[in-house]
Amino acid sequence: QVMLVESGGGLVQPGGSLKLSCAAATSFFSFVPMGWYRQAPGKERELVAGISHTDTNYTDSAKGRFTISRDDAKKMVYLQMNSLKPNDTGVYYCNMWPPRRCFWGQGTQVTVSS
Repeated sequence: QVMLVESGGGLVQPGGSLKLSCAAATSFFSFVPMGWYRQAPGKERELVAGISHTDTNYTDSAKGRFTISRDDAKKMVYLQMNSLKPNDTGVYYCNMWPPRRCFWGQGTQVTVSS
């Protein structure tokens, strides 16, 4: 069973915006810290932003441009991405924060290019 499904990616020009969504299959994920991760071409997967019920955390590159949020009643986690740059390109995944191997999904591709 796929536990986390990401959506909302696409092709966007530099300076544009996208909002990614992560739908959880069970309410388990409503009780744990969650994160958005990115795997850029040729690089390892890395945390972009994390959210608990009391705190948020962003990588330096995401601060001021990205906003992570959650709606536990809907079992959803979101990543609003503004002022996108070409080096934001990659496949974006949601998972627990820190991540668990068994919960990696297919991800959603984000391509920032003119």
